[in-house]
Amino acid sequence: MKSPAPASSSSSSLSSSSPRKGPLSAYLLIVSFILFVAFLYGEDFACIFRRSFVSSEIHQYSLSREEDMAAGDEKREIEVPFAIGRGKRGCDAFDGEWIYDQEGRPQYEEEECPYIQPQLTCQAHGRPDSTYQHWRWQPRSCYLPSFNATLMLEKLRGKRMMYVGDSLNRGQFVSMICLLHRAIPKNAKSMETFDSLTIFTAKDYNATIEFYWAPFLVESNSDNAVIHRISDRIVRARSINKHAQHWKGSDILVFNSYLWWMTGQKMKILRGSFDGDMKNIVEMETEDAYRLALKRMVKWVEKNMDPNRTRIFFTTMSPSHGRSMEWGGKPDGNCYNETTPIKDPNYWGISSDKRIMHVISEVFDKSKVPISVINITQLSEYRKDAHTSIYKKQWNPLTPEQLANPKSYADCVHWCLPGLQDSWNELLYAKLFFP
Repeated sequence: MKSPAPASSSSSSLSSSSPRKGPLSAYLLIVSFILFVAFLYGEDFACIFRRSFVSSEIHQYSLSREEDMAAGDEKREIEVPFAIGRGKRGCDAFDGEWIYDQEGRPQYEEEECPYIQPQLTCQAHGRPDSTYQHWRWQPRSCYLPSFNATLMLEKLRGKRMMYVGDSLNRGQFVSMICLLHRAIPKNAKSMETFDSLTIFTAKDYNATIEFYWAPFLVESNSDNAVIHRISDRIVRARSINKHAQHWKGSDILVFNSYLWWMTGQKMKILRGSFDGDMKNIVEMETEDAYRLALKRMVKWVEKNMDPNRTRIFFTTMSPSHGRSMEWGGKPDGNCYNETTPIKDPNYWGISSDKRIMHVISEVFDKSKVPISVINITQLSEYRKDAHTSIYKKQWNPLTPEQLANPKSYADCVHWCLPGLQDSWNELLYAKLFFP
């Protein structure tokens, strides 16, 4: 583009009287042009950047990490085991929305993963829809790295990964196995159960993914992995070694404990031993008993886990959906026949005890060993559609009254697989590799 004559003349005059200002004017002109183009095509550039970020998140995380180091950022995060990059600063991966994804979900099929318990195989037990399998969690301010089974297995080579807790944590354990097992040859994997301990082995990687049944983490009268449906629950809130001896040597530990504490009554705390006369029992408010148990877990972790080689995670409360009136449904309804998530971003059900969240924060903030919290509570609150409902193996014969009213026996606590718990593991994967 040619400049008008007066401007050209003025530029020549300035050049004669002050030779150094000519290049400056040209520089300002170039900067102005760049800013104009950026303003005009900013949305296009942003779109291109987002696509690039999704397709090569590992490279981007590593690049930002190198840039921080080159800039002399002395406050960068300390290196942690298994990390291969760093997540976007200021990103809250647990704040987002559910996006329907017909192409990318589910990441495996129910019938091709033989490790799913019959309590969680909803399609095999007659669920008529499969939409619950197609929802993908999308944080508002960043992208989750795509789950890569091969990378996960390589990082687990020669390692032990262990889930410890209740049946909800067992569901997450099975979800992880289903996400990985297609990347392992058929004759190179196995699963065995020894009382409270279940071990999945990826033989070519010399790696194990394990689950240990301990619904309270500490010792209790519900510790039998098969026979544990006890209404009068008693815990030894300061006793953990009976269970924890099986956790030693783990490289990744994923704890959970919540559901079994929710009795609606005070917790019974045994001061003595289950082998004794069982007379020294006191009652305690649930959050106080829960605090004792978490403190005991943290104390054990501090004493037995090396933060330079081990990563510790804690999965928060898994919500239930037993009252549809909470989300504007019928007063006598629940999760039965629900097929879509709750869309209200401000929804918070009353089934999750916020006091427990405060206890988790209070105890872990004082831990001398880093414990990463996988906050699945709010994002799972939206998923009233993802429960097993009536589509599961029923261990006890159903009565005629129950059969006539399906919602009366709907399970609104546990989750179908594939489904919601795969997203829990995607969040775990992100926090493991990109903290």
